Amino acid sequence: MRSVPVKSGSNMFFSYIRTAWRSLRRHKAFSIINVFGLTLGLTCSLLILLWVCDERSVDRWHTHSKQLWQVYERNYFDGKVGAGYATQGLLADELKRVVPEIQYSTGLERASGPGASNTISAGDKPGKVNGSFAGADFFRMFSFPLLEGSAGTALDRPGVIAVSHTLAVRFFGSPSAAIGRSLLFDNKENLMVSAVFEDIPANSSLQVAFLRSWTDFIRENPWANNWGNADPSTYLLLRPNADAAKVEAQIKDFLYRYEAKNPSSRDELALQPWADKYLHSTFRNGYIDGGRIEYVRIFTVVAVLILLIACINFMNLATAQAARRAREIGVRKVVGASRLSLAGQFIGEAFLLSFLSLAGAILLSSLLLPVFNDLTGKQLSLPVSRPLFWVALSGLLILTGFIAGSYPAFFLSSLDPVKMLKGGLKFSWKDVLARQGLVIFQFSLTILLIVGMIVIYRQLDYIQKTNIGYDRENLVYIPIEGELAKNYALFKEQARDLPGVLSVSRMRNTPTVIEHHTGSIGWPGKDPNSSFPIADEIVGYDLVKTLRLQLKEGRDFSRDYPTDSVGFLLNETAVGKMGLKDPIGHTLFWGNRQGKVIGVLKDFHFSSMHTPIDPLIVRLDENFSWGTILVRIGRGRTKEALEGLERLAKRQNPQFPFTYRFSDEEFNKLYKSEQLVSRLAGYFAFLGIFISCLGLFGLATFAIAQRTKEIGIRKVLGASVPGISFLLANNFLKIVVLAMLAAFPIAWLVMSKWLDGFVYRIRIEWWMFAVAGVTTLGVALLTVSYQSIRAALANPIRSLRTD
Repeated sequence: MRSVPVKSGSNMFFSYIRTAWRSLRRHKAFSIINVFGLTLGLTCSLLILLWVCDERSVDRWHTHSKQLWQVYERNYFDGKVGAGYATQGLLADELKRVVPEIQYSTGLERASGPGASNTISAGDKPGKVNGSFAGADFFRMFSFPLLEGSAGTALDRPGVIAVSHTLAVRFFGSPSAAIGRSLLFDNKENLMVSAVFEDIPANSSLQVAFLRSWTDFIRENPWANNWGNADPSTYLLLRPNADAAKVEAQIKDFLYRYEAKNPSSRDELALQPWADKYLHSTFRNGYIDGGRIEYVRIFTVVAVLILLIACINFMNLATAQAARRAREIGVRKVVGASRLSLAGQFIGEAFLLSFLSLAGAILLSSLLLPVFNDLTGKQLSLPVSRPLFWVALSGLLILTGFIAGSYPAFFLSSLDPVKMLKGGLKFSWKDVLARQGLVIFQFSLTILLIVGMIVIYRQLDYIQKTNIGYDRENLVYIPIEGELAKNYALFKEQARDLPGVLSVSRMRNTPTVIEHHTGSIGWPGKDPNSSFPIADEIVGYDLVKTLRLQLKEGRDFSRDYPTDSVGFLLNETAVGKMGLKDPIGHTLFWGNRQGKVIGVLKDFHFSSMHTPIDPLIVRLDENFSWGTILVRIGRGRTKEALEGLERLAKRQNPQFPFTYRFSDEEFNKLYKSEQLVSRLAGYFAFLGIFISCLGLFGLATFAIAQRTKEIGIRKVLGASVPGISFLLANNFLKIVVLAMLAAFPIAWLVMSKWLDGFVYRIRIEWWMFAVAGVTTLGVALLTVSYQSIRAALANPIRSLRTD
């Protein structure tokens, strides 16, 4: 008896690959569809996972990451609990002095207003850059490498500045040449360069080009010496053996060392790991509850689901080929092929397709990365030099190949060879139900994405169109810097005469974001047990006119009333919180200032719509040395107005380049994350429905191949082409309807939870689901119509001649 040689494992593997390659070449159309679908799914998943990994890496690379903590403040008042990162200017140094477990501490505060920048110059080289004030321990705590200077002395005295490598090279040619040299800051004070730090990497939430001494911050901002005022951030580095929970318990009531306790309200200090802050920065009921991490989780799930959709397509298309490959499989089984060897062949085909798809995904991802980076504002790249990247891709290849190929492999290898050779390939109701279930799952995910896209778009549209209390259109912000600080009155007078300029005013911040809060407001009759933070703002004349605010009662500040210099404006929320029944003329105390309320502003939004409107107090001061000039421009006259303002600014402030920002653009920046999610949801919804339709195409091909004789008999008996087409398409449309029934409740729950993050939000309406359903039905109908009409037009003689 002749022995049959046994193939080695490696020979068998390559045999599977060769067989798989021949099979793919024989069935080019299905192979191309499979590779294309898998490539799209893998590309989308790869790009999303690159973004997710980058998001999760932010701020986690510091050497002392596990010891770094940020302080936040929890406020109990009026039966509610609020929280925020604004703390007192003196807090960092006091915590370090009093609590032995704290090794280092630092405060941090922007050196310019929100959205603005500072001007730094050396000789005739001016530049606009962003930076902050920081404590003497800053470089001991954070791992920003110093190229020149010492971490212990870089910020330990007034009048010094630490600059980035880029700034040092720009102004002095090299980091070493910068040390000890002088820089003119905002055209009003000279600072000595004490250190040069390496440019901060992109995966840091703290992005600064310079740092100034905290001593200078306290000197330039007297309000920061008051424990009732909060705005800066506070960071701590605990000792290696310190218990963070015990430290948090120690500092919980720390503020009452410097303030009297109030029975009706309470302020607590708490700690959050610095590495967690970027992704977890949203508060609910006084505690950290979500943030960007929600989007990271959503897109992680989306990446997995899109890859699953692509793998399901492979399963459906592979089983759809069963009718065409029935005789091939039958012959192989008759001549002795085992079920295991057949399964190996189909797994080999799946891995080959997965490999080709992964190669295509890597190529397509590299081509799309510049566009994706523009979309997300990232600086992502394929980390091809990292071994871990290739290990991850290998794991992804194995996972994708196994998921995509396992069901077709074991399904096709289990078929009865006799039935296959007779051409009577039939499948049980369980097999049909399984494949239909996969398509229902695909379309459920797609419908979920479409509903999500519609809801997010409508919420952002609502934010854009809702009345926020002031007119942000045709409103320009110009930073007050250099000579504009002392020449503001002259600038305003001449600017009002420029073509296209309607009115001019000023603010310490901007109406888009007012962050500073104070607890130093009092009034006659105030409940001594009542205490709550109030947003405070300093403005110039013509504020109401320039912003087009609405007055509920009273008036704006006016030069006709000299006593307005000690007057106040309140918003409706502040009046309600204070319990003032007749606020006009009511006396208020703001620290050492005493004055009367001259007007009540209707509430307007001066922060994100994620949060409710805070109480607000406003006072007049046209002489403070920084802030923002507000310019109202006539509709359609933006260009000529800006040209005139630029000429005026260059005359009055020649040392500083003319810069400006539009109010509506600054407002949109508050919703940058939501806008990104909206755009990505739209792309994912399109991609999901496209890939799902590939799966539906496969299922239609498979089902119609199973009903070839039935179609022929119906045509012989007189059935019309439209009738047969409707009969075939109807079954697939039922699948889409079932997908809607499964997806709509989940979509409602998911999007309701997302909308809960907005205090001011839309309602989810029935038409949103109707649009998603009709869109999906329409695309599905187009997908199956081609196969249905083609089958209905086929010659019945050919289909009946198969036996």
